[in-house]
Amino acid sequence: MELQREDKQRPMTEDDHRGGGQKVLMKRKRDDDEDNTSPTKKQVTDHSVKVASHYNQLQEVGLAARSRSRIFYMRNFNNWLKSVLIGEMLEKVREAGSRRVSVLDLGCGKGGDLLKWRRGGIDHLVCADIAGVSVEQCQIRYEDMKRRSHYNDKIFSAEFITADCTKELLSERLNDPTVTFDICSCQFVYHYSFESEQKADMMLRNACELLKPGGFFIGTTPDAFELVKRLEASDSLSFGNDVFRVSFQSGAPYPLFGCQYHFSLEDVVNVPEFLVYFPLFEHMAKRYNMRLVLKQRFSEFFEEKVKKDHHRSLMMKMSALEPFPCERGGQQSTDSPGEYSHAKEHSSRAGIRLPLGTLSKSEWEATSIYLVFVFQKMS
Repeated sequence: MELQREDKQRPMTEDDHRGGGQKVLMKRKRDDDEDNTSPTKKQVTDHSVKVASHYNQLQEVGLAARSRSRIFYMRNFNNWLKSVLIGEMLEKVREAGSRRVSVLDLGCGKGGDLLKWRRGGIDHLVCADIAGVSVEQCQIRYEDMKRRSHYNDKIFSAEFITADCTKELLSERLNDPTVTFDICSCQFVYHYSFESEQKADMMLRNACELLKPGGFFIGTTPDAFELVKRLEASDSLSFGNDVFRVSFQSGAPYPLFGCQYHFSLEDVVNVPEFLVYFPLFEHMAKRYNMRLVLKQRFSEFFEEKVKKDHHRSLMMKMSALEPFPCERGGQQSTDSPGEYSHAKEHSSRAGIRLPLGTLSKSEWEATSIYLVFVFQKMS
């Protein structure tokens, strides 16, 4: 596989993501400022139980099954992006002089990032999640990793906590109440907390309160502007393709908290989520002495990071893009018409010697919903 185009353009050409979505949400904020009825005071339904139940029931599948998934390459792409983000943040922590690195994985799930922390050479990890079954599986993964490690192979100490981090204060659950963290990582999780102001604030408090001065709060979450833009362009209350679907309960106006939509992604995710109005998120973070240092859509992050040789090498190692055309005798992830027309067009226009790396249109439409963020705690 030859990765020859990523430093020139994103996997698919797309319009400016702001436009309509940002205008609609900004108008909604002005309306809320003028309205005496604050959305934070409205009665909301607690969806935490639904989220916990979904992830508790989600079956663990092996590598063979994952490789047959329609979104195999998209999941690898997202995993690569997280690997790059985590790796670069650990570099910054060490450049600042930290010798022992402690990390809080907020919304750890089944432990999909354990290997990233091990490769990053951290010293201590606290894993917390609302889904008890997921936390158990995360701990089993860690114990297995520990057993398989060689005598001289350093592996971090770890602590596992089942807790609803939108309601419970993690500092009261820690084995060592004096522990502080260099990094809090919150991957594809924070949007669940925007059900209410109270929940969003508690999640933020858990993420930031125990960070050391100069520490980082990093994560990935859907871009509310992009979601609203796509909804406004749709002739119904939903949009998507054969990979994902987003369905809203209603259109504009969009409340700042509790703006629910239902997100389904193949057979992996099928839960209610909430729009995260990022300017409000940034404002709330200031309460905990945090300043925003990075906010990029996945496409922007990809275009910047893939220019570096070691990131490109990791992308190939992780199979984060699909070879196009596929190897002789093989099959693309989908045979739906037009799914790779962008790859064909780019290769013919640029005169690239095939194969090249890409994502199908449907996968790119799904992953380009997300953005990456980094906050830093001021000293």
